[in-house]
Amino acid sequence: MAPLVVRLGAAPAPIDALFRFAGWPEPRLLHSAAGQHPLSRYSFFSADPVSTIAANAAEWPQTRDRIRGPLANPSPAIDALPPFQGGWLGWFGYELGSAFDDVGRHPDQPLPIHDLVLGLHDWVIAWDHLRDEAWLISTGIDANGHRDDERAAQRADIVLRQLQSPAAESAEPMGDSKSVETDHADFSATGYQQAVAQVIEHVLAGDIFQANLAQRFTLQYSGDPLRLYRQLAMHAPAPMGAYMQHGTITVASASPERFLQFDAATRRVETRPIKGTRPRDRDPNRDVAASAALLASEKDRAENVMIVDLLRNDLSRVCVPGTVRAPEICALESHATVHHLVSTVVGQLRPECDAIDLIAATFPGGSITGAPKLRAMEIIRELEPVARGVYSGAIGWIGLDGSMDTSIAIRTITLANDLASVHAGGGITALSVPVEEYQETLDKAAAPIAAIRAAR
Repeated sequence: MAPLVVRLGAAPAPIDALFRFAGWPEPRLLHSAAGQHPLSRYSFFSADPVSTIAANAAEWPQTRDRIRGPLANPSPAIDALPPFQGGWLGWFGYELGSAFDDVGRHPDQPLPIHDLVLGLHDWVIAWDHLRDEAWLISTGIDANGHRDDERAAQRADIVLRQLQSPAAESAEPMGDSKSVETDHADFSATGYQQAVAQVIEHVLAGDIFQANLAQRFTLQYSGDPLRLYRQLAMHAPAPMGAYMQHGTITVASASPERFLQFDAATRRVETRPIKGTRPRDRDPNRDVAASAALLASEKDRAENVMIVDLLRNDLSRVCVPGTVRAPEICALESHATVHHLVSTVVGQLRPECDAIDLIAATFPGGSITGAPKLRAMEIIRELEPVARGVYSGAIGWIGLDGSMDTSIAIRTITLANDLASVHAGGGITALSVPVEEYQETLDKAAAPIAAIRAAR
């Protein structure tokens, strides 16, 4: 049974659509806002899911079955439309990793947040920014994934009426405050550098090759979460941005990094790890010099290649033997606030595996854990003061056809209890310099924190 598809001749921009549905339960936006970036083609918005899963790692067996339920009889996606045409939308928090490997949980989890939140969405507004077109896709599915044409038409009618509501308010001018208030960090500058030194000791002892060490910044924020996301998209336009609400929790993300993409029709899997960062500079000559220094950095390139090897190993667990390869290593990507080194790893998922198996084999992503992964995660738990929550997990969709696309949840703000939390980290190797690693966390956190300040 095909979904009801309505071409939207004058669709609002994704953030405007988000504002028009502000009163609806559990609004969720996946937002490509990085212009010509190769991952910035599609945006998706939905709200009012027909079913919601909010669970922790210990409940994974039941959760896995619930996710698979509506996907039991997958229907092929319509080729002419953006790839997500209804299905699951939400997040997989970092601590969900304890469901897949015996790594333990951090004892201090300050936020009341589930390890996994997914909504089953029967309709979606989908934008193709390359073609400058948008569609409403209404599937008529219920909580079990059963389709009904009458329900699809009714839901489409309600959504179309809401789209005709008054336009969102205009965006405020972007603030210019970009420094990080380190007195809101869980680490002091000295404390973080000492933790970096401890990771280096583990590396020199042969315990690990690298580990990603993060720190958390916390600021007061009791304002409108939608306004905060709009500011984040202005300060850090990203190809895999996201806005998610569930209960009292809001997640606003400006991620530049793809975690896992799976095309159910071709069985192709792709991951694009980021390792290596330099801040942008307003002076064009210094900016070019910064990107050139990143490309030439032995430390950053070695760090990136290590994670490529880790991800090749992870994908090999569920991919057809001989298909996992890395067609691109350490390519330069320049974003609004930073330069990155990005690699690409691809493979063909085995016929007996699905998107859920792919997550279980690879989660959490190697670029935000380290190598070897399990020992790096143990060291992270020992050295970081608090649990990570959504940060460095994944945000994205699993479609009714079985396809999937997710980001690594970096450059991500979590709102809860009138507090805005931002984590930032970096990969530590034998070549790391503690003061430089500390500065890298400040560079990465600067844009999200500037967005929080501008929205207040």
